[in-house]
Amino acid sequence: MKNQVTNALQKVLFPNSTKSIVEKKAVSNIHFFGNEVCVDVVINSPAMHVRKKLESDIIKAIYKEISEKIIVKINIIVEAPQEKIDTPIKGDPIPGVTNIVAIASGKGGVGKSTITSNLAVCLSQKGFKVGIVDADIYGPSMHIMFGLQNSKPEVIKIANKNYIKPVENFGIKILSIGFFAESNQAVVWRGPMASKALQQLLKESFWGELDFLLVDLPPGTGDIHLSLVQTIPLTAAVIVSTPQDIALADARKAINMFSIESINVPVLGIIENMSFFIPHDNQEKKYYIFGKKGARALAKELGTPLIGEIPLVQEVRERADRGIPVALEKKHLTYNSFDELSKSFVRELVSRNNNISPSEAVKITTMAGCSSK
Repeated sequence: MKNQVTNALQKVLFPNSTKSIVEKKAVSNIHFFGNEVCVDVVINSPAMHVRKKLESDIIKAIYKEISEKIIVKINIIVEAPQEKIDTPIKGDPIPGVTNIVAIASGKGGVGKSTITSNLAVCLSQKGFKVGIVDADIYGPSMHIMFGLQNSKPEVIKIANKNYIKPVENFGIKILSIGFFAESNQAVVWRGPMASKALQQLLKESFWGELDFLLVDLPPGTGDIHLSLVQTIPLTAAVIVSTPQDIALADARKAINMFSIESINVPVLGIIENMSFFIPHDNQEKKYYIFGKKGARALAKELGTPLIGEIPLVQEVRERADRGIPVALEKKHLTYNSFDELSKSFVRELVSRNNNISPSEAVKITTMAGCSSK
């Protein structure tokens, strides 16, 4: 049986090669469990569309040469060459995209993705063309928040080059690593591989004409953040925090990161999420669970605008889980908060573009300047 599988794999070409995966010695293991065959293949490209095509070619070859009754499982192992940290990445603008804004937070769990999804919806309602890149490579959620768990981006060819076509819902164009991984599959990548995936989502995708591309970053100040500012010239950044002192301490670090001289990305302002809790059965009450006006105090201290205060409401979470951003319903009690946020966001961005010269992609040759004290 192993010989039959090997012969079938002789028909599968190694990515970007005229030789088969067998000839390239990319098949590291073939093992069987009853009527199930598992094939381990080692490649040198973390490109998502490359992996998906290879998986499809292997399955088709085994079905054609042996039987469609066989259960085929494929484990693609990426051994990408390590990128040197002192090699700057060319950071050209994304064609057709006017403003690229990072939505960041120092701390996880502050609702950054919820803010991003509803801000995008409100901007779209105002007639702007909006896209979202879910840059949280290890914990993507945007595909869930827009009800796109079963969607897969298409690959389109433009001028003889393949591009990923973003998936669209509610008028928002979206790309997320969640489209390319199974729901229970952990993405276990080293920093350079995660950074490469982010570059593909940004630069190897066809976004068309966009007024705003919102980049939903993972929490912290790590590889993904550094890769982002090197890959593209960010227009600005927005920081999301709760009023809690612990979250504000990390928000301060995020602001400091973008303010480092070697990065120098303008911060439009701070958004305070979960400002207060409104119970479903008594919408006149406000409970300041995480503290009161903490982000407002931080914004005043740092001379940064407070561009939004969003209440904590159970239905916001429920709708996010169902893939329906709450800002789609103009009668919802949180709508005015998200609407005011979007107006402040646009106002601060116009001010930034009128008063500050365009950003350039960062050329960082050392990590030394990226620590915050």
